[in-house]
Amino acid sequence: MLFLGAVSVANAQNDNEQPYVTKNFTSSSLKELQVETSGGSISVTGNQTGGFKVEMYVRPNNWNGQNQLTKEEIEDRLEDYDILIGTEGNAVVATAKRKKNIEWNERKSISIAFKVTAPRNVATNLKTSGGSIRIASLTGTQNFSTSGGSLKIDDLDGVINGRTSGGSIDVARCSKDINLHTSGGSIKAEELKGKIELKTSGGSIQLNNLNGDVVAHTSGGSIKGERIGGSLDAGTSGGSVRLAGVSGSIKASTSAGSIEVELTSLGKYVDLSTSAGSVRVTMPLDKGVDLNLKGNKVSIPLKNFDGQVEKDRVLGKMNGGGIPVTLSASSGSVYVNQ
Repeated sequence: MLFLGAVSVANAQNDNEQPYVTKNFTSSSLKELQVETSGGSISVTGNQTGGFKVEMYVRPNNWNGQNQLTKEEIEDRLEDYDILIGTEGNAVVATAKRKKNIEWNERKSISIAFKVTAPRNVATNLKTSGGSIRIASLTGTQNFSTSGGSLKIDDLDGVINGRTSGGSIDVARCSKDINLHTSGGSIKAEELKGKIELKTSGGSIQLNNLNGDVVAHTSGGSIKGERIGGSLDAGTSGGSVRLAGVSGSIKASTSAGSIEVELTSLGKYVDLSTSAGSVRVTMPLDKGVDLNLKGNKVSIPLKNFDGQVEKDRVLGKMNGGGIPVTLSASSGSVYVNQ
């Protein structure tokens, strides 16, 4: 491991967009990346040739009234941190941690960010408590978390685990096993394949062009999407559900809004329910289905149907039965192909 204490670099620039430290690692045995910082962002881009390049940026925090720092100011403030950039086993390691027993000084506070370029086939473990994370073009297991920033994920293939407690998630062109959670922001997901779990406690969810086993839940926003195939489990406690171009199995629920779904083909089941709105569905009716529809009013064109029909309830089999279709609106109406 290479230890950088009070780092001094002869060619450090005053322009805070220039890296304060740059290190290159070219060994072919390096297959992992570990990055941790307590007050800045992390960016990792794979699919690169020539090994790893690690850049460290030091910037003043926005509230201390400065846009840039001199070399001397940077060196003075870095004395409060332990900086490590180097290798350990088959891993490249870059960390910036405030030293223990160092009193917080707002006027001297800084943001230490890392920008890394790496080969494609690299596993990561990234952590920051005060910035965003951007990760792209990697294959393998990726673990990353932040307590105070957003996540931007693009072109990953493998096991993906991302967490943020204070930001949004933007994910695109990923596959296999995707697990992303936020406690304080929205989620935008597009062009994903595989086993997908997206959860937020405080924002909306946008889904576009997903295929696989999809779970999308929010406690505080709407869910919208189009071109979703496979199976979808969508739930919200604080908004509406609007989905178009769904092909496959679907379960969707909301406690505080309406549901509108366009199904282009049926999967193993359709299960839609709301406690505070209507349910409106467009779907093929040429397959055998078991209908269980209930609401203040139920409206559906029935053909080859055997069962019970009332103003607020339809229960029975169409075309001989088969796929269960359950639609429920506790305080609204249910419309099928209307």
